[in-house]
This record gives sequence, structure tokens and C-alpha cells, in this order.
Amino acid sequence: MKNLKFFMMSTMIGSALVLGACGNGEKEGNGNGEATEQLSGSVSGDGSSTVAPITEALVEEYALVQPDVKVTAGVSGTGGGFEKFIAGETDFSNASRPIKEEEAAKLKEAGIDYTELEVAYDGLSIVVNKENDWAKDLTVEDLKKLWIEDGTTKKWSDINPEWPDEEVVFYSPGTDSGTFDYFNEVILEDADIVKAATLSEDDNVLVQGVQGDKNAIGFFGYAYYLANKDTMSVVKIDGVEPTNETIESGDYTPLSRPLFVYVKNASVKDNEAVYDFMKFTLENAGDMAEAVGYVKSPEETYTEDLKALEGLK
Repeated sequence: MKNLKFFMMSTMIGSALVLGACGNGEKEGNGNGEATEQLSGSVSGDGSSTVAPITEALVEEYALVQPDVKVTAGVSGTGGGFEKFIAGETDFSNASRPIKEEEAAKLKEAGIDYTELEVAYDGLSIVVNKENDWAKDLTVEDLKKLWIEDGTTKKWSDINPEWPDEEVVFYSPGTDSGTFDYFNEVILEDADIVKAATLSEDDNVLVQGVQGDKNAIGFFGYAYYLANKDTMSVVKIDGVEPTNETIESGDYTPLSRPLFVYVKNASVKDNEAVYDFMKFTLENAGDMAEAVGYVKSPEETYTEDLKALEGLK
């Protein structure tokens, strides 16, 4: 995650001014100018690579406030994260889509109660190689024609006869990814993705693939585009480019989506460190989302989720 990590670290200096620990006594700041009790223990999570930049930034900031709490957050994709959550291996699960009915059923069968927390909004970004000077604006129907398997060899000229008669090279998140699931829901509509696509759970593999081929197209979270915008181009969808403003307003449709953290209720109740990190997450997720390239949720959403979290104790 070198490219994104560099981008994140360049923002941390500014964000630290907002979220940094304060005070020189036994208690340190919690990001809101309040003293916090010093805790110890561990918190474990896994899940979405799209949500990961927010969580990684929060973990770094939280370590300044609670240095004796070890927070780990794996990145195995939304689906992979839910598998670990269902198996009881994690306290929280990052997700770039809502939980599926079958996942909720398995959690119920396992006796695991959970709470959904919204942390930010993302605009799933369609990107092409920097040398691609033709595919600047695509429609949803163009995306369907390109990405849905129909037994043909896809060429740019299939979309517009004035475009190159060159085969399109596809890069997509893997099927365990919530980003793939969301793309499937709003673009593929459960049709098969083009067989020629290279699929990977690692967004940086997708970034490098698009960077390396003039005829490449791919998609991933908005933060990954921002971190690499000097080496690739984002495509407008039906005339609308993903920006903080268009994602927040809903104008960037249908590719705007909420991002979530699912937390195990029992972990919140029984492990003070889990409660404290989730509280820190909700209090600071908006600022961290903006810092790493996403869009904060409405303040009332964080307030409602904080009340729900408090009710789990």
C-alpha cells in the first residue's frame, strides 16, 4: 500500500492538529479536548480494503491517546472480513457494503449480535490510463457494455467508433470485495463480469495494472484514485466526476455509497478497549475520512451511532 500510505501520511500532519493527544499528566486527550482514562488490552478487526485507509489513520491517532491498547486491522476484503467476524475471530469488521442476509443469518446462528456503524461515504471511481485521451465520460450503459461478459472481445471502438480499435484491458476488485459487490449490484446486476478481467483483493495491484497499460480500465474507492491521480485519469459517469461535493450531494450516482464498521456487541460490553476505540472511531471518522480522501457522513449519523454504541455497554 505504498502509494496510499504516502498519501495518508502526508495528510496526517494536518489531521494530527485536530486529533492529536494533549496534556502532560497521567491522562491524555481523546481528540475532543477531554481527558481520557488510560486503558490496556487489544482490539481486532478485518475487512474492506476501501475502509482500510480510514481505519489505519484512526489506529495511528488512537495510539497517541491509548498507547497501551493494541489495535490490529487486517484487509481481507468485506466478504473475507465477515467470514472472520462470523467465526468469532474479530471484534469489528470493516465493510464497503451493507451486510448480506446470508451473513446476518450465519452471525445469528453463531450467536453473535452486532451493530452497524456508518463511518463515511465513498464514490466508487472508474479510472483509465493517463494516456487514454478518449474515454473521459461514460454512461452507466457504456459500463454495462464494457464490463458484462457477452462472449465478445471488448474493444474501445465498441463504445464509440471514433475510439481506438484496441482491446480493453480490465482490472477489478476480487469477488470477496465489497467494492465488487457494489459494482455488481448497480452495474453488473448479477450478470457475469467480463472474463478477461484481472481480479485482485489488493487495490494497489489494480492501480499498477491501470498505470501500466494504455488500454486499461479499472475501479476502486475514491481515496485510491486521489492517492494516484497524477498517474491515472478518473472517468465521468453520465457527465458527473466523483468529487467530495458530488459524492456528498448524491449527484455522483449510482456509484456513491456508504462505508461501514460492524462491531460485535459482546466485545463492546465486555472489553473496554473495544468500546473506547469504537467511540474514538465515531468521534473522529469524519475528519479522518476527509483526510484520506473520502467524504464524512452527516453529523447526525455519527451522533445516532454514538448513542447506539453507548447503549451496548
